[in-house]
Amino acid sequence: MTATTIATTPSSRAFISDNMAGASPEIARAVADAAAGQVLPYGNDPCTERARRRLGEIFERDVDVFPVSTGSAANGLSLAALTPPWGSVLSHPESHINTDECGAPEFFTDGAKLVGVPGPDSKIDPKALETAVRRRAGDVHSVQPSAVSISQATESGSVYTLEEIRRLSGIAKDAGVRVHMDGARFANALDQLGATPAEMTWKAGVDVLSFGATKNGAMTADAIVSFDPALAAELAFRAKRAGQLTSKMRFQTAQLDAYLTDGLWLRNARRANEMATRLGDGLKSIAGAGLLAAPQANILFCRLPQHVTEGLLAEGYAFYHDRWEPGIVRFVTAFSHSADDIDQLLDAVRRHTR
Repeated sequence: MTATTIATTPSSRAFISDNMAGASPEIARAVADAAAGQVLPYGNDPCTERARRRLGEIFERDVDVFPVSTGSAANGLSLAALTPPWGSVLSHPESHINTDECGAPEFFTDGAKLVGVPGPDSKIDPKALETAVRRRAGDVHSVQPSAVSISQATESGSVYTLEEIRRLSGIAKDAGVRVHMDGARFANALDQLGATPAEMTWKAGVDVLSFGATKNGAMTADAIVSFDPALAAELAFRAKRAGQLTSKMRFQTAQLDAYLTDGLWLRNARRANEMATRLGDGLKSIAGAGLLAAPQANILFCRLPQHVTEGLLAEGYAFYHDRWEPGIVRFVTAFSHSADDIDQLLDAVRRHTR
């Protein structure tokens, strides 16, 4: 992995990831407010109760909520509740659980195997999944297909449509396989589709969701949202065993409460998506800058000449480059970027392409 990492990178030039951004002011204030007074520990506090209630409201049903400190913990614990050690988790080869979590899913599941199911645009191909969910089912010599994990949005910035989620979930359920959604950029995908949280999850066949907030304005708070009450007890014990049942949980759930209040989470995602669209539209007009695909969420891939990449890096811009192949760069926009930030980046690309 090659990237420019500058500790003092100004936010206007930071495009490595949306987790480079700070926190929304509303969330920072909520954490400060949570520091006052005495409340019961381990989630028995008003902040946690409000966050759980808000999540039930946005998903239009009762849900079981387990706040966690990282998306990797959310993914690993969710998959562990769905997959026995002799099982397999079917996901796209480019999924985050397969490429960027250092074996955490295998660790939390006590050894379940990750099996790649290919497809274009980092999406699982339904035909390939039909084969994968039944591969050697019942054969004691082979791992057993147990869970399908869908990234929404994907690592390349593409977004599954509701119909695509329903189709993949239907294939899985027909084979007796459960469905997990890695929603690290859940709000960005939701904004792109114009769907409701319920439509994109349990109504489409999803059993457990890793609900991302950190990349979209929170500090250190994500959550597991389970739509199956039968999983609640196991998830609770697994969260405790994994060190994710924090004593001062109010500092996490105060973030989630503020994140979900007055539509902050959706406004943040909309801003990040709009900035990616603005960047993509601008790059299309620059000779020598080849956009690989129009962004669907807040991730954009393009092809830049080496001297342009080097020029941007010399100016202090931070972004991934040459990780996939020479000349390919990735820009990720965040809720904290402004239209001026995007226009300045475009001006810099134009200068260096001349």
